[in-house]
Amino acid sequence: MLLDRNRIHTLLALAAIIALLPSCGIRRKKYENPITKDTQQPDKVLFDKAINDVEHGRYEVARITLNTLINTYDTSEFLAKAKLAVADSWYREGGAHAWAQAEAEYKDFILFYPTMEEAAESQEKVCLIHYKQMEKPDRDRAQAIRAEDECRQLLVQFPNSKFAPQAQQMLRNIQEVLAAGEFKTGMFYHTKGSYPAAANRLTALVDQYPLFSSADEALWELADSYTRMGDRFEDKAAAAYTRIVKDYPLSDHADEASEKLKAMNRPVPEADPVAYARMKYELENRDKMGVRGHMFGMFKHSPDTRAAAKSGTPAMAANHPSIPLSVPAAAVANNVGGTSDVTVQTITDSTALDTKPDARQNPPAAGAPDSSGGAAATAPAESGAASRGGSTAGANASESANSVAAQPLPTNHPYVAKKKKSKKQQQAEAQQKQQQQQQQQAQQSQDQQQQQQPSPPQK
Repeated sequence: MLLDRNRIHTLLALAAIIALLPSCGIRRKKYENPITKDTQQPDKVLFDKAINDVEHGRYEVARITLNTLINTYDTSEFLAKAKLAVADSWYREGGAHAWAQAEAEYKDFILFYPTMEEAAESQEKVCLIHYKQMEKPDRDRAQAIRAEDECRQLLVQFPNSKFAPQAQQMLRNIQEVLAAGEFKTGMFYHTKGSYPAAANRLTALVDQYPLFSSADEALWELADSYTRMGDRFEDKAAAAYTRIVKDYPLSDHADEASEKLKAMNRPVPEADPVAYARMKYELENRDKMGVRGHMFGMFKHSPDTRAAAKSGTPAMAANHPSIPLSVPAAAVANNVGGTSDVTVQTITDSTALDTKPDARQNPPAAGAPDSSGGAAATAPAESGAASRGGSTAGANASESANSVAAQPLPTNHPYVAKKKKSKKQQQAEAQQKQQQQQQQQAQQSQDQQQQQQPSPPQK
């Protein structure tokens, strides 16, 4: 019994020593992009020394050596490799700060050396930087969105690279996480009873991420949301049931969706053989969670991507927000609520500010020509709803409101802006008022004299 305890203590001590070896710099991790050229040139000696420091975890020392090589031998044939090694040193160091520096260095390398083979590897490292920082679906999705953009960039810019298949699989994993977040949001609205919002989220989900592992469940909840919204959405509910039967034939809801279509007197489609084969392959090759995953999965910050698709082309277009069905179509078409278009015009006449008063302070009279040369409207236009056959009461109310708005405000209204008068105008008005007062006084005195004169004697 005592011997077993000693063996246990020995094993624990060895395990602790092995765990401390990487932090002490004893363990060596081989560098991926060495220079195989055997030469004793000074720049090559500096590069080899820096790579040795990188492999042993002395990243700061390695960067100092590499910057010495870059600044001293600016025409060296190893200059591109040295710049890439600086980025790799930041990438190996790890952490949010170091990865941000590594991303900047990789982007510079791609900018200056886009035709080198290492450019595709640099773009893959940028994708991995954000991929490693992804959070779970119910948390912040900023890193997942950035990782999706960078992986798409790799597939678009370097489609024939050896890193393209790995980037494609990473893109499937990333979209699995993003789709899971959208599914949780849609289910929240569905449980809450906000069926238009739930339908909006779930529609965008199944259209953007058809490879999502729970796309059939999302379609089922989408059809239920349309059903609860009323009979006028029956066609949309039937379309969702049809997609389940056709595109996800091995789903648990396939038989139920067929029964729903029969109850709605809708045709039941045949299963797509390509979709059947793909779904069968996914179910057979899906990774399963082990005992360790069940125990420590809740403590991991990274998302679970075992259910992500292993085949199929991931979505290459960005996800754009859609308009919920609760928003009226007429309001969207007519852009009710204002417009975001702003026009700018250059004024060439320098006297325009003096000769043309502000139109806001002096609204044009009815029938007068406007600033563009046309005649101003003398009567309010008919309401859009009335011209489309809407209610007469609504059209009359709109016309009366427009007519009231078209009437000019009185001059003593508080919202009418008063223009400042010049000194000459003020003096002229004062003289005019003084003359009017003098005339009034003269008229009053003349009237008094006529009243005081005696009337002539009567004959």
